[in-house]
Amino acid sequence: MWAGGRAFLRAIVGEKRQNLSCPDKRPELDSGAPQGMVISMSAHEEILSTNDNKTGKTNDKKAREFISPSDLTFSWNDCHRCLWLYYNHGVKNPSFMPLVGDLADMQERYFDGASSHHMDPGIPKGKVLDRGKFVVSKPIEVNGQPSKFAIRGKYDILMEFEDGSFGVIDCKFQARDTDKSDFYAPQLEAYAFALENPAQGEPRRVSSLGLFVWSLVTPRGNADSGFGLQLKSSWRPIERNPEALQSRLTEFITMISSPVKNAQNCAHCRYISERREILGTE
Repeated sequence: MWAGGRAFLRAIVGEKRQNLSCPDKRPELDSGAPQGMVISMSAHEEILSTNDNKTGKTNDKKAREFISPSDLTFSWNDCHRCLWLYYNHGVKNPSFMPLVGDLADMQERYFDGASSHHMDPGIPKGKVLDRGKFVVSKPIEVNGQPSKFAIRGKYDILMEFEDGSFGVIDCKFQARDTDKSDFYAPQLEAYAFALENPAQGEPRRVSSLGLFVWSLVTPRGNADSGFGLQLKSSWRPIERNPEALQSRLTEFITMISSPVKNAQNCAHCRYISERREILGTE
């Protein structure tokens, strides 16, 4: 039996459902979103109000050269102006997604060392090789030429399959059992790119990508026995598509290397603009 213990989850008859006992330690609030610098509004205003930044000039000391795989999904589908600020000046748009990171980490720890058939029969035969490790790629090519940018990120679970290939699994905890594999595909493909094109060490051939999702069903238990959550598990395979990743990376690098973008109906940018009208740049 793998680390974590079979008592932690038990199958619900007729469905792929599991029971999650309450953790011994109450999770602290954690966004689970890409980590970065939380800044004051006045710092944001100061950067955008300078003439240099209207032409796209960067702060070399804070400019990023590593692209986070999660920024290819969440941040790319949000405000490009805020994304530009982060990669050129190290200024991060504050975000708040309570408990997501702790719950995903709970999934990772529970399946530490597990065989694939203990997780889901749809996962190719193999076992969990590693979890929560950073990978760094060689420089990304744009239009056939190496750029200054590379992928750097931390995968959730790395599988090793019987045929000698590897798989990347991203753990998700969702309120409802919805398929978000298309949204997360660029993020997982970026991990695969870094594993197959590492900055150092031997490349690893990645044959499988996917999301392992726990979604809420109902509370269980009582004050005497303790409370827990009944969960449903779902395996969402993601088809390899390196060409789509290359297209996304080219767009991403082109955008952050260009002059600053206009706000894209961004609530954060709108708040800063309205605040500036009232209080000035202070």
